[in-house]
Amino acid sequence: MLNNNLILFLGGVFLIVATASAQSSTDFSFPADSEIRQIILDRIENRKQSMGIVVGLVKAGERRFVANGLLDTDDRRLVNADTVFEIGSITKVFTGFLLADMIQRSEVKLDDPIAKYLPEEVVVPRRNGKEITLLELVTHTSGLPRMPDNFLPADTANPYPEYSVKQLYQFISNYQLSRDIGTEWEYSNLGYGLLGQGLERRKGTDYETLIQERILKPLGMSNTAIILSPKMEARLAIGHNLALETVKDRDSKALVGAGAFRSTASDLLTFLEMSLGINKSPLTSVVATTLAIRKPIGGNNEMGLGWLIMKNGEDEMIWHTGLTAGYTSFIGFLMKKKVGVVVLSNTSASIEDIGKHLLNPEIPLSPTLNQNIAITIDTNLYDAYVGRYRFNPDYILSVTREGDRLFMQANAYEKIEIFPKGEREFFSKAVETQIIFKLNDKGRAVSFTHYQNGGNAELYRIEE
Repeated sequence: MLNNNLILFLGGVFLIVATASAQSSTDFSFPADSEIRQIILDRIENRKQSMGIVVGLVKAGERRFVANGLLDTDDRRLVNADTVFEIGSITKVFTGFLLADMIQRSEVKLDDPIAKYLPEEVVVPRRNGKEITLLELVTHTSGLPRMPDNFLPADTANPYPEYSVKQLYQFISNYQLSRDIGTEWEYSNLGYGLLGQGLERRKGTDYETLIQERILKPLGMSNTAIILSPKMEARLAIGHNLALETVKDRDSKALVGAGAFRSTASDLLTFLEMSLGINKSPLTSVVATTLAIRKPIGGNNEMGLGWLIMKNGEDEMIWHTGLTAGYTSFIGFLMKKKVGVVVLSNTSASIEDIGKHLLNPEIPLSPTLNQNIAITIDTNLYDAYVGRYRFNPDYILSVTREGDRLFMQANAYEKIEIFPKGEREFFSKAVETQIIFKLNDKGRAVSFTHYQNGGNAELYRIEE
């Protein structure tokens, strides 16, 4: 079950799923541009958590953009509404939308087994006589892990191009499910990658072409793509890791349905205006399908076809985030109040709290990191903490030492440096988090507890 502010591990991101309370007035007002700009400047100048951030706001058809920061340290142009960013897992919203569109056209059915749309030689795992259907894939209830365990890139800075469709099918054909299909929610990039492959094969064309034809061209979203045009390439904000070091763009072949698109704040507001019904479109009915079919996540939180949904007083906050090695993104809206928010950053520190706060000011911004002060300890103690720790059967976090520095890394995601507050207590300068190692009588770590925003999770050492 998910409690308020419980932190979920989603591929290197600690995802805050909160139940928001109602706003005091039925009239909705976004903060002034000056207030939003101050939030952005705090992330860029004080916290050093971004190179550049763009916020897009839509209310009753009126657009606003607030932006600050640079495309790169070597490119002093300011980011703006037309700057191109990687949007990571917001791609899943497009995948869910494509599925809903194909359902409306009677091209597929939600209860179709995914095996129906894959090559005959691919053996999709079953459990207790049940097959994985399109519904389980799109709602993260398939029982498949977050990532395939044969995803072992030589270049972790740009791992996805190396992973082929053949490798994906090899993994699926040999994987055994550890729980019944449809019984438990677990975020799965693998599941969305497989769904994208199935929809491609159903229509006999590639995933990007389908999204272009079904969503982007009808809406005039000419600055959203996987393969960038020269004009988009010229406006691409360069990605940065948590240390504000430049990282490579990520490309994908097998898992495109999970997180391959790039876009702009302007284009994503166009998508929100259609989703809110502000701009009338034949596609508006498809949005209703993506929200009508839901699976419970826990508490008042649900999963639609690509969207995460949580109660927001008498309204609902419908949203998704994206994370890649060098970018973070947020898209969300309140259907009844007809307002929406987009936040794009060219650094991998989370901006989810900004998006949610702008939609509901009772959801607080994450606190500043100044309360954590690194101290000097005997770095030989780090040897006791080095190892691999398990949160669930498919989520492994590695703690490594590099000289006098300690790092943690979730699966194939970016390494995060952690700093000592005490001999067993550590924090990250990139996110508001605290980690406390637990030792056995020989002084070796057997587990650690991760604390963030009132939630905690216990990870246990895997004995090699």
